[in-house]
Amino acid sequence: MWILVPVAFAGKLLNVFRQQLSSMWWTLVPLFFWLKATFWLAGPHRRQQKQQGKESKDEKQEAKEDLPTTPTSVNYHFTRQCNYKCGFCFHTAKTSFVLPLEEAKRGLLLLKDAGMEKINFSGGEPFLHDRGEYLGKLVKFCKVELQLPSVSIVSNGSLIRERWFKNYGEYLDILAISCDSFDEQVNVLIGRGQGKKNHVENLQKLRKWCRDYRVAFKINSVINRFNVEEDMNEQIRALNPVRWKVFQCLIIEGENSGPDALREAERFVISDEEFEGFLDRHKEVSCLVPESNQKMKDSYLILDEYMRFLNCRNGRKDPSKSILDVGVEAAIKFSGFDERMFLKRGGKYVWSKADLKLDW
Repeated sequence: MWILVPVAFAGKLLNVFRQQLSSMWWTLVPLFFWLKATFWLAGPHRRQQKQQGKESKDEKQEAKEDLPTTPTSVNYHFTRQCNYKCGFCFHTAKTSFVLPLEEAKRGLLLLKDAGMEKINFSGGEPFLHDRGEYLGKLVKFCKVELQLPSVSIVSNGSLIRERWFKNYGEYLDILAISCDSFDEQVNVLIGRGQGKKNHVENLQKLRKWCRDYRVAFKINSVINRFNVEEDMNEQIRALNPVRWKVFQCLIIEGENSGPDALREAERFVISDEEFEGFLDRHKEVSCLVPESNQKMKDSYLILDEYMRFLNCRNGRKDPSKSILDVGVEAAIKFSGFDERMFLKRGGKYVWSKADLKLDW
């Protein structure tokens, strides 16, 4: 019988808790239904807010895409003619056309008004036409009349004379000389040989003139099958350029590849791994600026001899209409230019010699 006492007590205790729980439940029921109704009504509102947020984001993206591309840095290949025959050249002598000087100036003014800060004159070989006088007049116009922060030239250096520096050196910020090897036999294999002239010896002379006439000196090298194993550390340090731009050999259909091309660059091509190996061998050179095929893709604004932007997105150069005919904003839409890639590869840097603070 003594066993039944706790059982009875437990029953009474359970009955008390049941009454309390029942009372609490009926108190909570209205609160439960109120919360359910609140969240049910808020759901569509939250979905609507989320949808509106997405639409707002899409509108901002569309607005950003509708903004005109700014031609901050332009590469103007005003001539395709050249005195060298580099086997990997990707802007070949398909025409001999050069714009009249005043028309070229008009186009440069249009670019300045559209936001251009830097112009780079290239070719072909830019010193070939009119023995460099045409180029010199454009350089002076861009610095004096347009007051561009940076005016630069890419040249093979073979036709530059000291007289040109005396006449136009003060208006030039950067002179980039193409040099792919410090072995003259390799230069001949590539196509940079020209009779008895020594490309490497000429480079030394140009370096001195740049220092004498206060022009920032730069070197461009295309890494290919014939120089990929070369060690250039010692020579580059001795020359001490402000930048050493190192490109991976690039294939462009219709220029250095395909049935209509004037060059056959396939035998010059190297793999990404080989290019990385060359970069690793020269990683201690502080002025080295590497540009793989991926980095170069769509990150350059290229203007041809007719002042048409060249779209390279499909592995060839598809021209826009000339900026002289349709204006910069209309032409640049067909350039294939990617501003994000331009900035990612370091396309904007200290490019005015006034800001470089070099020890001349």
